[in-house]
Amino acid sequence: MHRQNVLVLVLVVLLAGAVVTVGYTTGRGPLGVLSAGVARLTRISRSGQPVSVNALVTGSDSLAAPEFATGDWINSEPLTLGSLRGRVVLVEFWTFGCYNCRNTLPSVKDWDTRYRDQGLTIVGVHSPEFDDEKKLENVRREVSSLGIHYPVVTDNDYATWKAYNVEAWPTIVVLDKLGRVRWRHIGEGAYDETEGVIQKLLAEDNKQVGDKTESGQVKRVKG
Repeated sequence: MHRQNVLVLVLVVLLAGAVVTVGYTTGRGPLGVLSAGVARLTRISRSGQPVSVNALVTGSDSLAAPEFATGDWINSEPLTLGSLRGRVVLVEFWTFGCYNCRNTLPSVKDWDTRYRDQGLTIVGVHSPEFDDEKKLENVRREVSSLGIHYPVVTDNDYATWKAYNVEAWPTIVVLDKLGRVRWRHIGEGAYDETEGVIQKLLAEDNKQVGDKTESGQVKRVKG
């Protein structure tokens, strides 16, 4: 075998090993790492514009969030983004078997406690990875045992997951008072940054000048 071929083979083996290691370390799995990497290179919103990650999008540049798909609600009556207009909404895509998701819960639950009365609503969208995570009784049990008191909605067919262009667990999306996507973070971490976004959006006027289209309507995401 030529030296060049040997070098290529070694590089492929090393790359495969790195993908497997990162996959299981982050909880995404090897295929999750590959798909997320490809998606980051080509991440486009349904409007045809790049989707910002870990960057606070200005109101005039943001797009309206998709509505929650039909699911079973825990800790709340069914909610809609229309009913939450005027409140900042943090949506976390998670599943109870994901340890990375569990690691975010102390911060997410703390935000619920500290900011709910100031105008923040947290919604946990439970998008399962495995079959046992699709059973409502299991989700109810885990929500209770984990001490989650904010609304949780099941997403067994991944309709909301797909509508929000989610790629991995956990993903946090923060909407402003007009229901527009202003912040997105994938994975653990960035807790201080996310809390800073919550505080900024809570302080915003929900009738800011220049945040609507000429027709007076909030920009909508095109399906």
